[in-house]
Amino acid sequence: MRDTLNRVSGAGLGLRRSFVEEILLLPPRQPGFYEIAPENWMPLGGRLGKQFRALTERFPFICHGLSLSIGSSDPLDEDFLYALKAFLESHQIKFYSEHLSYCSHEGHLYDLMPLPFTAEAVTHCAERIRRVQDILEQKIAIENISYYAAPGPEMSEIEFFTAVVSEAGCDILLDVNNVYVNSVNHGYDALNFIKAIPGERIAYAHVAGHYRQAENFLIDTHGAPVIDPVWQLLAQTYQTHGVFPTLLERDFNLPELAELLSEVETISALQQQAHAARRAA
Repeated sequence: MRDTLNRVSGAGLGLRRSFVEEILLLPPRQPGFYEIAPENWMPLGGRLGKQFRALTERFPFICHGLSLSIGSSDPLDEDFLYALKAFLESHQIKFYSEHLSYCSHEGHLYDLMPLPFTAEAVTHCAERIRRVQDILEQKIAIENISYYAAPGPEMSEIEFFTAVVSEAGCDILLDVNNVYVNSVNHGYDALNFIKAIPGERIAYAHVAGHYRQAENFLIDTHGAPVIDPVWQLLAQTYQTHGVFPTLLERDFNLPELAELLSEVETISALQQQAHAARRAA
C-alpha cells in the first residue's frame, strides 16, 4: 500500500466550477492545493474536462468523496472505486477522503446520515475502509461528520471515531467546524475532543461556516464565512497536534473568489503563527 503522507501542504480551497476560468487566467498565490468531490468531476468531458485537466497539471489536488457510504449495509460500490482509482492516477491526484457516515440504503439518500456509536458499527466500518484501501492501494482519510441525533449509542462520538480509525488503519480528515458544531449541539468540550484525536493520523483538516438556528443549535451548512470561535479552535488544534494541511470548504452562497482567498490566507496566517510559536518554544 502506497504511503500518501506529505501529499499536499499549506492552506487549500474546495474548487467550484464557477472559479475554474478565473483560476486558469490569473492563478492566485494561495491556495497551495485544491479539493474536489470526484463524483462531480469524473464524468466530465468537453471544455470543462479540458480545463480541469489543465488545473490538475498545474496544481496539487485531493479528492473528498460524497457517495461511498462507508457505514451502509449495502455492498460497497467497487465499480465506482476502480473508476475512482483510474481517475486519481490519470490526474495524479494526491489523496482521497470520505465521511464516517452512510448515504445509501437500497438507493442513495442524498444526505450524510449518522452511524450508531456501537462496537458492531466500528467493526463494520473498519472492514469496509480496509477494503477501500486495498482497492485504491493507498491509505484514505475518514472525516468526523456533524450529526443531530445519535441512535442507540454504546460509546461517545470520540470513542467511536477513534476506534474506527484504529481498527481500519486509516488516516483522519479532521473537520474542525464539525467538532465545534457538535460540541454546541451535544454539549461537550470541543478542545477536549480535539486533544483526544490521535494527532499522528491527521492527514489534513477542513474548516467551514455554519448557520446558527438557535443559541444551542447549529446547522453545518458550508454556506457562510468561518466564525471566530472556529478559527480559534483551529489555532488551538495546531498548538495541540502541530500544523497540517487545512482546507476551506464553501458549498453554496458563494462569494467572489477573492473573499474565499482571504479566508484561505487566514488559514495560512494561523499556520505560520503556530510554526513560529513552536520554533520559539
